[in-house]
Amino acid sequence: MSKDGGPTGVRLQKVLANAGLGSKRKLERRIEAGEVTVNGKVAKLGDRVTIEDRITLGNHPVDAWRLKEQKHQVIIYNKPEGKLVTRDDPEGRPTVFMHLPKLKSGRWISVGRLDIKASGLIIFTTDGDLANQMTHSSHQIEREYAVHVHGEVTDEMLQQMTNGIELEDGMARFEDIVESRGEGTNRWYNVVTMEGRKREVRRLFATVGIKIIRLNRVRYGPILLDGSLSIGRHRVLDEKELHALLQTVNDKKWSKKEHPECKREVRRQATHQASQVRRAFHGNYPADINHKKDIYGCPPVFVQMYEGL
Repeated sequence: MSKDGGPTGVRLQKVLANAGLGSKRKLERRIEAGEVTVNGKVAKLGDRVTIEDRITLGNHPVDAWRLKEQKHQVIIYNKPEGKLVTRDDPEGRPTVFMHLPKLKSGRWISVGRLDIKASGLIIFTTDGDLANQMTHSSHQIEREYAVHVHGEVTDEMLQQMTNGIELEDGMARFEDIVESRGEGTNRWYNVVTMEGRKREVRRLFATVGIKIIRLNRVRYGPILLDGSLSIGRHRVLDEKELHALLQTVNDKKWSKKEHPECKREVRRQATHQASQVRRAFHGNYPADINHKKDIYGCPPVFVQMYEGL
């Protein structure tokens, strides 16, 4: 064991989190409470450990095999309505974690959440750092939702929601709103946000007096929920999708500080291209869109944003 800044080892809370023994925040609290020992000594925040160290958590030894660095996994899940995005529910309601593949080590971490009445795309990973990067506001990753509404939606309302509305937790807006199908007071819209604030989409529509009947997330960054993944099912990201996802959070050329105007223009054009795709398919992405290079003359949004638009 070495102290923070030492030549060897990884932070204790990170090692335990990667072993699936809790979130970093909860493990930090347990370390502060004196519930963790390393080689018989009470651990402190900042301690680093290696595979050779003997660790106990709450008087229970942590098996060495759980401390070995594992290859991280990323999957997507098509969440049905009626399931919670939480590990434990005091009321005993079903959660999405009940339906994910079992892990020998590590734990699934959800990238963002959907409320119990919402459905659609959720990304899960065993990489806590990746999950934090994807949800951090500084990365400005798009989330797209298909929204079924009841009520007359005017052009003024749409403009108001794209210009910005002051909510109780600050200003919020949609980057893009596209009418996809329906007529009269029964319509579907596809909306794009850059944040993951709690119930943000519902609150924006409610502010202009429109009730949401159904809410379905269809895209998170470059990852699209297409028709190939049934409700309640999950699948592993393929190599191309994983590369696009990692590039979204790691590619520094889209840094706000380095190229703010370039990034804004790329996003504007990519959002416009995505809107054309959605209109062409009446608000839905076809099952093979992630592997198509040209759809009605419009490449998928992640091709536009991450392959040199």
